[in-house]
Amino acid sequence: MNVLVVGVGQHTRLNHLPALAAAQDAGLAGAVTGIDLPDTADTAVEYGTSDRPRRMPVISVQPFPVSRRALPGGVRRVLEDVVERERIGAVVVATEPSVHLPYALWAMERGLPVLLDKPLTVHPCASTDPAAAQSIADDFHTLLAAYQEARRRDPRMVVSVLSQRRWHPAFRRVRELIAEVAEVTNCPVTSVQSSHGDGQWRLPDELVDLGYHSFDRGYGKASHSGYHHFDTVPWWLAAGERPGKAIDEIEVHAACTRPADFLAQLTVADHARLLPGFADRNPYTEQALDRLVAGFGEVDVFLNVAYRSRGRVVALGSHNLAHTTFSQRGSLHSAPGSLYKGNGRIGQENHIIQQGPFQALHLRALQTLHGDEDGIDPRAAGGADHIELHVFRNDRLRPEWQRHRALAFADLVQGRGDSAVLPTQRSARTCAVTEFLSHLAGHIPRTEMVSDLADHRRPARLMAATYLSLARRWADGGRPTAPVVLDFHPATAPAPRAGHAFAALGAMR
Repeated sequence: MNVLVVGVGQHTRLNHLPALAAAQDAGLAGAVTGIDLPDTADTAVEYGTSDRPRRMPVISVQPFPVSRRALPGGVRRVLEDVVERERIGAVVVATEPSVHLPYALWAMERGLPVLLDKPLTVHPCASTDPAAAQSIADDFHTLLAAYQEARRRDPRMVVSVLSQRRWHPAFRRVRELIAEVAEVTNCPVTSVQSSHGDGQWRLPDELVDLGYHSFDRGYGKASHSGYHHFDTVPWWLAAGERPGKAIDEIEVHAACTRPADFLAQLTVADHARLLPGFADRNPYTEQALDRLVAGFGEVDVFLNVAYRSRGRVVALGSHNLAHTTFSQRGSLHSAPGSLYKGNGRIGQENHIIQQGPFQALHLRALQTLHGDEDGIDPRAAGGADHIELHVFRNDRLRPEWQRHRALAFADLVQGRGDSAVLPTQRSARTCAVTEFLSHLAGHIPRTEMVSDLADHRRPARLMAATYLSLARRWADGGRPTAPVVLDFHPATAPAPRAGHAFAALGAMR
């Protein structure tokens, strides 16, 4: 299956291309061709390993306004030519998310299976314009209608969303434990406290000058990585839903900091004092920065959510997403692109799930480094691959339950030997690519795919509700506003099972 990769930026090079190289080794993928804007498409992209290096040709297309819901004729002609010439059989859409929609619609219209990166879509000024925020919810229905039409034409058509925590063994274990207790007690999840910080320290001039994962388009953290949480939490909640206790509505109140707020937390003068040389490098006064960052998107966003069923709150959620968290950046300078990964950026993630009086789950991934520097065990707390899950159960009610179990890295590995899937984001992303290509090769039935597009209505609506809350507050001069209330019915039945993706991954090693 020859693959077209639309968007070959840092995210694609770090995540998708290594997985595609492994798929080529396993016979699941053929030639890989890239599509990107002219400044990126000048040279072929090298990927693979030192013993098996590869080069991906990158074809240039012209930029177009993000307001377009269909590809311009010139871009479409380039894509059609590549599809015919390279005999493309599948498309990976990994562009800047504001143009996910037209590329995904084109691929579905063309009958090409799609692996769609997260978030599904976003719109400029989503955090300041209520109409742009509402469009995020509307876009899902546009995508779903196109998907249903494509499946009517060809039942083999598939669109999979690369929200990798669905493949992550630790996150899957949480879901299994929730379902197990719900089956016994008829109790759904009653509260979720989730937080994610990525330790990014972006300096005042970088807020304006750096375009990757930037804030100048009127959106930020909730689009950069927030979709993982918008997807994971409803996916967990669905595992605990019982007859008569299905969630049908959400109430969301969100608050955020923006670049102007960050510059009040750490001023230009603070940066000049902390980082020698910053004052000489920085061309912007504090007043100029205030003017330039007006209307920029969110740096950190915290939201409170009430999940309701038939008018009653069955679960409460606090979902806290932050760029400005503990960082290991200690240098004024950074290599190109190093603010995406590296240069002190450190991820720390926590989830606490309560299931009434019966079960509590604490999932933690705490890093202080990315590699194995300083001699730290990468799987220990502070290591690059740290993960741990604590399971608490009411053994006085049910003596067969274990009061407390602590599951570390080794306990969370899925499978054995060459088929093992490690509890890391890297391994989970590889699983996503593998499952997609394995399905196209006939090895995995549709019913066992983990992240079909049709199952993403809830995360799309939670993301839209977050931006609606932020945009309404912005439009009202920053004053608190009434919470956003949206229906939360799933677009489909409960999420399908996953089975063979892990075995397929083993075949690639």
